Amino acid sequence: MTLIRPIPGARAWVLTAGGSCSVLWIDAKDRLLSAHWGRGLSSEQAAGLVGGCQASGAGAGFGAVALGGQWPFEDDVEGPLELAVGAAFQFGHAQLAVRFADGTRELEVEFAGADVDAGPDAAELVLSFADRHYPLAVESHHRVRRGSPVIERHLVVRHTGAAGDEPVDVLRADSASWTLPPLADYRLSQVRGRWAAETRLNRSSLPYGETVLTSRRGITSHHANPWVMVDDGTAGTSHGQVFSCTLAWSGSWRITAERTPADRMALSAGFGHEDLVWPLAPGETLTTPVSAGAWTDGGFTAASQAWHAYLSGHVLPHTDELRPVVYNSWEATGFDISLEGQLALARQAAELGVELFVMDDGWFGRRTSDRAGLGDWWPSPERFPDGLAPLVKGVRELGMDFGLWVEPEMVNADSELYREHPEWVLHQPFRQRSEHRNQLVLNLARADVAAWVHERLDRLVAENDIGFLKWDMNRPLSEVGPGPEFGDAVWRGYVDNLYAVLDHLRTDHPGLRIEACSGGGGRLDAGILRRVDQVWTSDNTDALDRLAIQDGFAQMYPARVMSAWVTDSPNPHTGRAIPLEFRFHVAMAGVLGIGGDLTRWSGAERETAKELVTQYKRIRPVVQHGIRYGFGDAAGDLSGVEYVAADGSEVVLIAYRRERRFAQVERPVVLRGVDAGGRYRDVRTGTVHHGAVLLSRGLPLGLGGGDPASVVVHLVRET
Repeated sequence: MTLIRPIPGARAWVLTAGGSCSVLWIDAKDRLLSAHWGRGLSSEQAAGLVGGCQASGAGAGFGAVALGGQWPFEDDVEGPLELAVGAAFQFGHAQLAVRFADGTRELEVEFAGADVDAGPDAAELVLSFADRHYPLAVESHHRVRRGSPVIERHLVVRHTGAAGDEPVDVLRADSASWTLPPLADYRLSQVRGRWAAETRLNRSSLPYGETVLTSRRGITSHHANPWVMVDDGTAGTSHGQVFSCTLAWSGSWRITAERTPADRMALSAGFGHEDLVWPLAPGETLTTPVSAGAWTDGGFTAASQAWHAYLSGHVLPHTDELRPVVYNSWEATGFDISLEGQLALARQAAELGVELFVMDDGWFGRRTSDRAGLGDWWPSPERFPDGLAPLVKGVRELGMDFGLWVEPEMVNADSELYREHPEWVLHQPFRQRSEHRNQLVLNLARADVAAWVHERLDRLVAENDIGFLKWDMNRPLSEVGPGPEFGDAVWRGYVDNLYAVLDHLRTDHPGLRIEACSGGGGRLDAGILRRVDQVWTSDNTDALDRLAIQDGFAQMYPARVMSAWVTDSPNPHTGRAIPLEFRFHVAMAGVLGIGGDLTRWSGAERETAKELVTQYKRIRPVVQHGIRYGFGDAAGDLSGVEYVAADGSEVVLIAYRRERRFAQVERPVVLRGVDAGGRYRDVRTGTVHHGAVLLSRGLPLGLGGGDPASVVVHLVRET
């Protein structure tokens, strides 16, 4: 089927995306509207729908039933627009808002044409508009791929004036406005959180008016994440329509969910935050980041699976790889780093089967605490008098790759870099330079700063044969000051240059792999995922807390990017004691890492850990590349996750029980990804299970006594 089809006799197009489609049309007033977003339609069905919209004269059936089809105080398009410009009688959310040099704010755009760029597996529709008087052009881009329900959208805004013309101020430019069909109710699913408690799932009925989810911190943030899902209030794990969208941007962002007085709904996703202005000079262009949206049927599981497939297939680099088992030295050593101590940890990690050894903070400059050294990215001469070469050589001789922790966007006031370039940090004149965690933010929006960061990391990686960087960022942006190198431009330029540095490093060092970290999960979005291989989910490694954090993470993001560590017990943050197997089983649901002080682990603990690492390597292809089904409430007594290999040949079930009450019956877990006609052998016990039984009566867990308790079941299909 053709991915993008024009509808004859109308300014309308059908975009086919997997099993869904979007039908866009332009009315007599050159307004872009949605006639449909949902289940796939044929050309005939879509044409009939658009014809009905045109005949109603009220914009996709939104019109009023009074005063000859118009409301007395509203425009004749009562519902949201697919290109919502700040114009007269458009009193709802403005996706695109500008201010011209003479003070005029209203946009009056006319349709200038459509262009379709079609390939065998992907196609893009570009709808062009121009202001009727002022020198401003707008392109609305819509991209679809064969087999995926995800539609990618963005705007291109261009000043078309001549040299010497006044600039145009862009006050807001959201990437897309997503119009939902009428639903009985609108329930919003999102994740909320804070440091050490990120990505906790929250569902609530959407109130009337505008609900804004945002980060004003210059990073994605721990507190919210740039995606939402919407249903009619009745969708469940495996049934019901779900409409969702996300934004591929790693700086400040906004998603506005608008529920109109007429009970319609639209989602608008864009970069930046309020009160920012982007001046466009003649000939200049502003291109927004991608906002991607999807309609799915099959409940929240189907929605999550669609996003996992999209990110894995079209966003993430190196998706055919398996992420290695990592050991990180931070919780074992803190800042007390030495060559001998790191080699001792490396030897113990190698005995457990670890594949990547990462030395964390404290290896560089005068870094003996968090008060000094950031910015001085060379090995500490006191701790590593011969540089990193002896450590890297020792780690590689043990059969492991070597990685380093870095925080290249930050600087301590007590550092050689700051003493040489105090003007490089974000600051405002006549205001204090706020230090958080004793550090300041380098103004990465400056070309010279970005070039310095790239040069320093390029040398570090090349001269020391570094295979992995844990790229941290431990504070938000603040004191973004005035001036040509500061001001509002920083909020865009910072992220653009961050992306450019990452892209340049990866091009120059094809073998380099990167983990994104921002005090835990503060930088997690589809924009950064195009440039990194995994994400540090949270600084909170308490296995019980991690259940809810990882469940919320998995609503949008796949297991292959979810970095999770096994750390010591009692947990260094919460003080809670949790069995070693349970800690491993929680971390085995993503990219397994170990972060405990191995020198304090008993021989029995190390032997158990070795067996569990071996088990993880057996199930890793299914966990990292399989199809995910969650079950239970992550905050409840029993929950877990099921992964099914793409070809259906293997199933991995990981179940967690917080506590078992007296006389409570342990019920089997009903599986959802198996073939009813298949036979599945339990790798550990040899027991054979029939698919039809697993789908109806379920799989007995046999968790036994003691809390918390967990189990990993690996099933291999025999027929």
